Amino acid sequence: MILPVSRKIKLKSNTEILWDLISSPENLNLVHPFCKSNKVIKWDNNSHSDSLLYYNNRTYIREFFEWEEGKGYKLYIGEEGKKKSKVIWEIIKNKNNSILKISVYPYIFSDKAVIPYLFYYVFFIKPGLSKYLDNVLKGIDWYLTNEIPVKKNQFGTHKWFSI
Repeated sequence: MILPVSRKIKLKSNTEILWDLISSPENLNLVHPFCKSNKVIKWDNNSHSDSLLYYNNRTYIREFFEWEEGKGYKLYIGEEGKKKSKVIWEIIKNKNNSILKISVYPYIFSDKAVIPYLFYYVFFIKPGLSKYLDNVLKGIDWYLTNEIPVKKNQFGTHKWFSI
């Protein structure tokens, strides 16, 4: 069993500007408050992958497996050679604004029986990932509004990814 954690934000920019940002190589360097560095592994029309080094010095690889120009993408993220979580980034057009929704399907504890999994999901996974995603979305909003990269832990620290 894998339950998703989803968060979204209404942004004052149009969908084209938002897409340009989230689809650009190494974009997490601009918007991600827990990202020490984001480096391209491969970034072309047919294939996208990059590495994400967090401030806790853990490196995750993002491997994109579905790319819908102007609408969003799907990827797997995790440490190299280990289990990966599925992530979906969706852009929703909303009059003159846009909504960005990020959903994570975390692999962690997915091998547990239903009752223990639900306990971990309610008290550990959902609160932790919600805080993480809210900070990433705030970073995107910050960058689109100010055109200034976010700083380390700009919206608060995170026990999984900050030092």
